[in-house]
Amino acid sequence: MPDVATAPIDAYAEVRDGLARMSLAAALGAILALRPRHNGQTRRNALVVQTQIMLAIVGAVIMLVVGQSMARAFGIVGAANLIRYRSTIDDPKEAVVMLCALAVGLAVGVGLYLLAPVATVFMALVLWVAEYFEPSARKRFELQITAKDAALLRPKIEGVLTGFQLEFELLSESDEELGYGVTAPITVRTSDISDTIRLVSGAEGASIEWDEKKNKN
Repeated sequence: MPDVATAPIDAYAEVRDGLARMSLAAALGAILALRPRHNGQTRRNALVVQTQIMLAIVGAVIMLVVGQSMARAFGIVGAANLIRYRSTIDDPKEAVVMLCALAVGLAVGVGLYLLAPVATVFMALVLWVAEYFEPSARKRFELQITAKDAALLRPKIEGVLTGFQLEFELLSESDEELGYGVTAPITVRTSDISDTIRLVSGAEGASIEWDEKKNKN
């Protein structure tokens, strides 16, 4: 019969081992996800980078849960397939958070009561750090401005867009109409921008229309 007094010691040793493995997995996953880019390569998607790092950690946690048990391994495969076929998630980061929840749920289910909360805190901290560097959410618009002598007002209009820290490109231009593609933070109110354009340009009767475009997944 095993000595009860050694159980806490074994549990803490298990946690130390788990933290070491998860930390190494995170470091190796980060090396792969943040590898140097060649000149001309497109900018990496922050959500994909976060997902790649978290998947390395999830893999470590799942293998800690599996250990040498084939029954656990088959159970994990079945649970993962259930998530795959029953869930439709567009954000890759939310998909990997679901896998994180699966991993800690499996840990609790097999009795790893100390490792499960430690793994939860560790993965939550990694997600928090990764999300700190995530670009702010933005939305896209097509902006149409119709006014007398609109082309002459273009410098003032673009000065307003720049002042609101918007990304924009000119799509069309004529004497009485300007069209822009605009990317704005989700917190910006288009009514404030429209009022400022009218005020700064002196075009009180200008027609300003914002057409929000849905982001393609």
